[in-house]
Amino acid sequence: MIGLGTVINSAFVLAGGLLGFLFGKSLKDSYQDIMVKACGVSTVFIGASGAFRHMLTITDGQLGTTGEMLLVISMCLGGLIGEILGIERNLERFGEWLKVKSHSERDPRFIEGFTSASFTLCIGAMAIIGPMNDALYHDYTILTTKGILDMIIVMALTASLGKGAVFSVIPMAIWQGLMTVLAAFIGPLMTDAALSCLSIVGNVLIFGVGVNLAFGKKIKVANYLPALVIAVIWSMF
Repeated sequence: MIGLGTVINSAFVLAGGLLGFLFGKSLKDSYQDIMVKACGVSTVFIGASGAFRHMLTITDGQLGTTGEMLLVISMCLGGLIGEILGIERNLERFGEWLKVKSHSERDPRFIEGFTSASFTLCIGAMAIIGPMNDALYHDYTILTTKGILDMIIVMALTASLGKGAVFSVIPMAIWQGLMTVLAAFIGPLMTDAALSCLSIVGNVLIFGVGVNLAFGKKIKVANYLPALVIAVIWSMF
């Protein structure tokens, strides 16, 4: 069944959200704040380590770096495009709509939980390669693994930021469903070079999510999403 991987992934996210919601109800505000900061710092290092994995090189025993121009150009152009399109603003509007529809008007951290979890679940190579493997090879391994990781992330974010994090399953399912449908068209573009470029930029965006969680919103991460497309295009030249 094409799309089963995303269904499995979504089930893990919902399970994590349920566990986090039940656990979070017993936490004091100070404990929730500690967990938010812990999630933020952890996400910063996850993003940094993922980017360095592809940027650091060793040649003749010397440590070097690669991908600096890719990163600067992708982030600058992508951020500019995202700002013009107002991606962050539109995502927050969607979050506001979900907040009303879910009768969560009294939840002050609903949108923060929704956007933070959405970025973490949707940004990264696994959210692209997983659906492609699902569609092309009926291989759900990547999305099952991603689902387990997502469950832990959403559980922690739901416990600390509230049920808004659970609703991240909606953009994640839409995004991965779109990747599943487009797999036959964009699959050939996902070369090793493209995946490397995508991982560098994607992990830097995850780093930005962590900064926002740990230190308050500093970066409009959603507006940098076009940088992922530019990174793939860059790999073709």
